[in-house]
Amino acid sequence: MSGLEIERKFLVRGEGYKAQATSHSRIKQGYICSGHGRTVRVRIRDDRGFLTIKGPSVDGGLSRYEFEKEITLDEAEHLFALCEPGVIDKTRYLVPSGKHTFEVDEFYGENEGLVMAEVELANPDEAYVKPDFIGREVTGDRRFYNSHLRQYPFCLWKGDI
Repeated sequence: MSGLEIERKFLVRGEGYKAQATSHSRIKQGYICSGHGRTVRVRIRDDRGFLTIKGPSVDGGLSRYEFEKEITLDEAEHLFALCEPGVIDKTRYLVPSGKHTFEVDEFYGENEGLVMAEVELANPDEAYVKPDFIGREVTGDRRFYNSHLRQYPFCLWKGDI
């Protein structure tokens, strides 16, 4: 998959999303490089590997170019050796809402206590139905980018929100 990714990010209230989820998976991801808004990420999602390249955010963090390719699990495990320090560990829940699916990420380790949801849109003005667990919007707030959480985990600044 490649192209322009348009998404909105939100903090999540409560645990109601778990009962509404149609599926969930465990994700481990690391960053081969991250800087100047560009990232190269390696991810293992359950038993599948992925390599993703993302460009800098535009539109106040609402959109960015993304290229993603599935790789073998063995390739992904070997690429983790090239990653910068810090790993993101989370469970992703898929929650349908209207014609969209919200991806809700529950973080572990140093990011324990952080739960975020994002919804991908076809265009920046596309309407969507917000589930009741959706809290404050954090689209464009760099603190909530996974690449940032790897370096500056939630445990260090959670008192600021």
